[in-house]
Amino acid sequence: PDDFQNGKSIGGLAKSCTDIPWLIIFTLFCFGMAFIACYSVATGAGSRLISGYDSYGNICGKNNSKIEGVELSGRDQTKNRYVFFLDPCNIDILNRKIKSIALCVSKCPDIELKTHADVKSFALQNGSDLCSYDILVSRYTSDPARLTKCPKLPVPPSKSLPVFHRCTPMDFTCFTHFSTAAFMADNTTLHTFIAGVMASKEIIMGLCVLALVLSMILMVVIRYISAVLVWILTALVVVVSIGGTGVLWWLYADHRMNLSEQTSTLTPQQQVATGNIQALLVYAIGATIFTVVLLLLMFFMRKRVALTIALFHVAGKVFTHLPLLALQPFWTFLSLMLFWVSWLAVFLFLGTAGSPVQNEETGLVEYRISGPLQYMVWYHAVGLIWISQFILACQQMTISGAVVTYYFTRNKSQLPLTPILSSMLCVARYHLGTVAKGSFIITLVEIPRLILTYIHNQLKGKENACARCMLKACICCLWCLQKCLTYLNQNAYTATAINNTNFCTSARDAFVILVENAIRVAAINTVGDFVLFLGKVLVVAFTAFVGVLSLNYQREYTVWVLPLLIVCLFAWLVAHCFLSVFEVVVDVLFLCFAVDSKHNDGSPGREFYMDKALMEFVEDSRKMAGQKRPAAAGDEREMKPMTRGGGTMA
Repeated sequence: PDDFQNGKSIGGLAKSCTDIPWLIIFTLFCFGMAFIACYSVATGAGSRLISGYDSYGNICGKNNSKIEGVELSGRDQTKNRYVFFLDPCNIDILNRKIKSIALCVSKCPDIELKTHADVKSFALQNGSDLCSYDILVSRYTSDPARLTKCPKLPVPPSKSLPVFHRCTPMDFTCFTHFSTAAFMADNTTLHTFIAGVMASKEIIMGLCVLALVLSMILMVVIRYISAVLVWILTALVVVVSIGGTGVLWWLYADHRMNLSEQTSTLTPQQQVATGNIQALLVYAIGATIFTVVLLLLMFFMRKRVALTIALFHVAGKVFTHLPLLALQPFWTFLSLMLFWVSWLAVFLFLGTAGSPVQNEETGLVEYRISGPLQYMVWYHAVGLIWISQFILACQQMTISGAVVTYYFTRNKSQLPLTPILSSMLCVARYHLGTVAKGSFIITLVEIPRLILTYIHNQLKGKENACARCMLKACICCLWCLQKCLTYLNQNAYTATAINNTNFCTSARDAFVILVENAIRVAAINTVGDFVLFLGKVLVVAFTAFVGVLSLNYQREYTVWVLPLLIVCLFAWLVAHCFLSVFEVVVDVLFLCFAVDSKHNDGSPGREFYMDKALMEFVEDSRKMAGQKRPAAAGDEREMKPMTRGGGTMA
């Protein structure tokens, strides 16, 4: 029982580092990422990123050098610290085109300027010239070029960003048009959706907090009342699903009745109400279909649902002894956010490392990446995927190590003070190479899938039906392969924690165990995943239900579609992050049980490590499948051993 505390594997062998070559490869790759970061910061003209530059290559807030062939370059912009766009809404982010002229100004316009006379008055009073440098302030109202080289009227009030010195309009309508341009959809539908989101942002934020609280409460429920969790969860899902469906139909009838009582001529507000009625009808029909399918599934799985109570009881004990498991999504999310922010900063610096080139169509100066920098960008993109997968794999390995330590320690009072921290140290000391190799395998599958997805989106509407079908089939196959490899990797990490073997050996051993116990795996995963799915549905349904009621009491909001979709998506992601940890714990427990039941038979000196509830759960599964009880728990017909002899239990 003390093998883990003494730095040994289950078999009593001293722990050793696994997959050292892959740790060396990953370390060298990280050095490459660090080199790109240092190079981009050193040569990337970070001042252009922070301070910004105008359309003639002048960095705002600095005295600039002349750019050959650009007449208005090389200006002293020491006093002009802010970037001002003449038409801030005319920017195409997806195609990386800024059609609006950018200037360096000393002050952003803090009031609305409706005429060129107002622009001239603002320039004279504040010394901030808002027209192109080649137009004198005195000619703002008379110069023929003012229509193209002066700001588009009316000029909205703006203020500079906290760090990046860009004049940003304070009116969100401009952001609506900007988003419309970015999505290349010149219509009013997107404008209406975004306006609805901006109008209901307080409700959206409140509902997102509610989803987070519900997910945490569900984790507490799993820990302390696992014996009744399944039935409570099932009843709540039935009530919420049926109640939510009934409320949607009631709201649809209520809104339709209110609209029918009004005049035949539809005002703009009534047109919005008509759209809400159509959205409510779609929601009601979808909720009805979903509820019927859900009730049918629960009816056919009602017998197996009872067996899940025992499995959840054991997993609940794990969370009782390892409460820090519930915080793993926070640490992983924080690590991913820190990495993504640093990655994005380096990417932006790389974008500023190009050379100034004058656009032949617009005559504006752009900075373009060429030569070796292009390969650095691709290297940096691969690093985003590999290191992100590495961070996620570290979480999986940490959870596996902690649960394995808990399972194979008979006297729970002898557990480490903080098993999660002990598992983190063990991963950092022995198994980083295994984590690097497993995450690289996922990266090898994810990169071609993303490339094919990008090609499919770029060729949308251009390729023939056969090519479109083949692309979708390849993307689907790669997605399925990625999911299978992710599940196998998780079990390989568990096998590594048990036997202290390298990744390939652990993956083979875990695969053999899973294949030999395919029926049990299917039963546990099907019922367990279904119950966890019900938990996610409960969080999403309750959040959406509260959202519908909140928006119903605020009918002046423009639309409901996008706010509800945003809230439901966030609620699903939050619930998935929390309950995925519970799902990993269940998978690790089963693999530990498979190894335990093979190498121990309950006789003196070979006592089981497993919890009685887990053994009863598997035995009940076997009885439902119509199998006969074996003579001994360690019968060769019941469970095959892991194929690695050197690292198994004595």
